[in-house]
Amino acid sequence: MPRQARLDAPGTLHHVIIRGIEQRSIVEDREDREEFVSRMGQIATETGTVIYAWSLMTNHAHILVRSAQRGLAEYMRRVLTGYAIAYNRRHRRYGHLFQNRYKSIVCDEDVYFCELVRYIHLNPVRVRLVKDISELGRYPWSGHRALMGREHNAWQPCAYVLSWFGKQEAAARRAYQRYMREGVEQGRRPGLVGGGLIRSLGGWSQVRSLRKKGGQALTDERILGGGAFVEKVLKDADEKVPYQFTADGHRSKIAAVIQEACDQKGINEKELRMGSRRGQISTVRSDIARRLVKEYGIPLAEVARQVGVTTSAISNMLRRDGE
Repeated sequence: MPRQARLDAPGTLHHVIIRGIEQRSIVEDREDREEFVSRMGQIATETGTVIYAWSLMTNHAHILVRSAQRGLAEYMRRVLTGYAIAYNRRHRRYGHLFQNRYKSIVCDEDVYFCELVRYIHLNPVRVRLVKDISELGRYPWSGHRALMGREHNAWQPCAYVLSWFGKQEAAARRAYQRYMREGVEQGRRPGLVGGGLIRSLGGWSQVRSLRKKGGQALTDERILGGGAFVEKVLKDADEKVPYQFTADGHRSKIAAVIQEACDQKGINEKELRMGSRRGQISTVRSDIARRLVKEYGIPLAEVARQVGVTTSAISNMLRRDGE
C-alpha cells in the first residue's frame, strides 16, 4: 500500500513519534540525551516551531508540537538528520539511526491537547524508566519537570500548557499534577496512537458504540479527532476522504485484507487461519494483524480468530511496534 502524504499545514498540532531502526537505542548515555534535547529545542527556536510536551526514552521519543510557517517536515529533517550525524560520529558507526519515517498524527487541539500532554509525559512511567509520578518529577528527559517548575526551557511554553488547567499558575500546576496521577491508573491509551478508526473516533468505546448503531464515520490514520475534524483537515489539505467505516462491512474487509496479503506472498489462507508458522506465514500474519487493527479498528479478539492465534499473541505483535 503506498504511503500517504503528510498533513503538514503551518500551525497544525502534531503528535510526533520517533523510533530507532529495528527498535534499537537512539541514545546511549547522558551526552546523547543532552545532544538530542538541545538540538530539538534550538531548532524549534530557530524555526518558530512550538513544543508543548516531550519525552525521550531509550529507543523512541514523543513530541507534541505545533508546526511553524514552513511546516513540520523541515523541522524534523533538521533535528533527526543533524542528531543522527552527531550520534554516528561520536559512536563511530554508519547507517540509519531512525526508523524509515517518523510518525506524525494531526490532533484536534480542543479535544485532545491535555490528554496528549499527559500521555507523552507519562511515557517514562509506562516503559518503567521511572517507577512513579514522584520520580518522574526528577526525570530530566521529558517536559514534565519544566511544567512542575523544576527547570526552565526557553522553547517550552509552560504557561500556555498550564493555562489549560487553571488561571493561576500555582493552582494550575496542582491541577496538572492531579491530572497526571489520574492518568497513571488508566494505563496504556491505544486510542491516542492507534489505527485510523480508533484514532479518528477517539477510542474503542466510540468505535463499539458506532458499530451498535450501524453508523459510519470519516476516518484517517494520520488524524486524531472526530469525523467532522477529519473532514475539515482533509478538505483543508485538498484530499479525498480515504474510506468510510460501516458496521456491516468490517467482516468483508477482514476477508479482503487476508486474501490480498496471502495472494501477494503465495500463502495458503487455510494454513494461516489454522495457526501455522511455516515459512513466511508468521510474518504475513503479523502484517495482517497490524493493518486490521491500526487501519480499520478491528477488535483484537476478532483479528485473533481470523488469523488463527490468541488475542494475547495479537497484542504482543502490536506491542513490538513500541509505545
